[in-house]
Amino acid sequence: MDPYSAESIQVLDGIEHVRKRPSMYIGSTSLEGLHHLVYEVLDNSIDEALAGFCNNIEVIIHKGNIIEVLDDGRGIPIDIHSGENISALEVVMTKLNAGGKFDNNSYKISGGLHGVGVSVVNALSDWLEVTVYREGKIHSQRYNRGTPESDLVIGEKCKTTGTKIVFKPDKKIFKDIHFNYDTLSKRLRELAFLNKGISIIIKDQREKQNLREHKFMFAGGIISFVKYINRTKTTINKEPIYFEDKRENFEAEIAIEYNDGYTENIFAFVNNINTVEGGTHLIGFKSGLTRTINDFIKRSNKIKTKLSLVGDDVREGLTAVISVKLRNPQFEGQTKAKLGNSEVKGIIESFVYERLSDYFDRNPLIAKKVIEKCIQSANAREAARTARELTRRKNALENDTLPGKLADCSIKDPEKCELYIVEGDSAGGSAKQGRDRTFQAILPLWGKMLNVEKTRLDKVLSNEKLQPIISTLGTGIADGFNLAKLRYGKIIIMADADVDGSHIRTLILTFFFRYMCELIEKGHIYLACSPLYKISKKNQINYAYSEDEKKRILKKIGGHGTVIQRYKGLGEMNPDQLWETTMNPEKRTLVQIASDDAVEANEIFSILMGDAVAPRREFIEKHARFVKNIDV
Repeated sequence: MDPYSAESIQVLDGIEHVRKRPSMYIGSTSLEGLHHLVYEVLDNSIDEALAGFCNNIEVIIHKGNIIEVLDDGRGIPIDIHSGENISALEVVMTKLNAGGKFDNNSYKISGGLHGVGVSVVNALSDWLEVTVYREGKIHSQRYNRGTPESDLVIGEKCKTTGTKIVFKPDKKIFKDIHFNYDTLSKRLRELAFLNKGISIIIKDQREKQNLREHKFMFAGGIISFVKYINRTKTTINKEPIYFEDKRENFEAEIAIEYNDGYTENIFAFVNNINTVEGGTHLIGFKSGLTRTINDFIKRSNKIKTKLSLVGDDVREGLTAVISVKLRNPQFEGQTKAKLGNSEVKGIIESFVYERLSDYFDRNPLIAKKVIEKCIQSANAREAARTARELTRRKNALENDTLPGKLADCSIKDPEKCELYIVEGDSAGGSAKQGRDRTFQAILPLWGKMLNVEKTRLDKVLSNEKLQPIISTLGTGIADGFNLAKLRYGKIIIMADADVDGSHIRTLILTFFFRYMCELIEKGHIYLACSPLYKISKKNQINYAYSEDEKKRILKKIGGHGTVIQRYKGLGEMNPDQLWETTMNPEKRTLVQIASDDAVEANEIFSILMGDAVAPRREFIEKHARFVKNIDV
């Protein structure tokens, strides 16, 4: 007997105030909140998949940024709800906190907002149409800003089951309505990894000349996820280590694989929700991993070390995906970024210890390779500790913690201060003369920086090119990073608009991403846009930041009598020109660095800055046709 019926739908509240305070439900009314609408509808389909009733999901972006989500689940119940005297479908679509997720017989495990999602999407849409394929017939209903336009319509017969929801976001709520195909694809790919065997298709049908489609389906689940993350790296264990545990109200899957790099990549999920701030499941995993490796060293006669390994040692070069599914997850905060169930820590720690110990016992050669890498990391940690102590002693003796080349600003409020990291002494000199000394600080760099993708922390700390940046920002790095000590609210990378300048920018960004990632996550890192051309005609001066802009300017002012200067570097610009074009807050253009997809960002840095040549060649061949400005 199918327990999913009208009686499964429990009503907790109404949705009258959703349109007045949408940010309370979807985080914001920006593009992030706009995409969140899709995720909420999608969560209902995924919950059907978790319950074992859905195998295929399709997301279509139609012309006009209209979204369609179709699944082959059971279909939302359409019989009359006894408590509300309307169809269960209408209850789900119009009543806040109404849904089958409160009934443990319908959904033992679910994600989303526990029934809030689809009713909120309905309330924040200009219109929404829902079609249910259930009980051999097609049922449909249309809503206008959350209010039904008519009663439930019963249509033709059908042999399939499922739910189709089509909606258009309300322009009165969202100022910018444009769905990003890549942003949606990232979430769909993630869900396909976490729910092995489920087919999820995304189609972009907005432009006939640019139709896009992608199918995500991974039979290997999180094993495939780990392989995907590590596909550009040289791995130590050729196949990810995988184990799972299933109980009455609890499921856990863990896949781990070590590579020869120096950074850790751990992604933890609860009921398909990315818990970016971790929680008890992540704490349990880390504790279990450290305990397992230290215990194996003690039991081994072939591995000798005087050091006791700590968490950072055993996680160097580790890629791991942790997926936990609970009946009643307890999250800290409304964003569900951190799991709070206290019992989960002990369960996961014991689970990891038992399964990984057994794996190491059965695969001693892999265990030896992994532990040798961990010991190398511990030795490097000791060297890094020595480097830190030397740096502290040196600073104490000199009684000056800031590098000599830094031209600091006069005010001390970090929110108002800007730091320009400038390539070259010549450009640094112009920047120092042209800046506003009140709030703009200048730190010149010279020569190529260290590529941190290919080295450990001890080398980073002792590098003469990176030390000035670390000292100037004041936050520390890696596990010692503290955002509260940041001295500048804006950190602006200013390099030449050529290939060498691009390389410098990439090296600096790699350093920030690997050792000060929170600066990127919190929006503190920017790129300065300097002009490529100075175009002069009589007393009129224009600056062009691209080839297209140069053409537009020449078309406007005419080419006769025009003098065009191509800037080879920032050092060619006078201080007043540098201020006018690149540093004046009223006229400059800054590009804020953000990372919406940690998996993709990690992959790009590994490809561009890692040791493997083949993936980099493939990347260049794939993207070379998009390059517009390059030195020849």
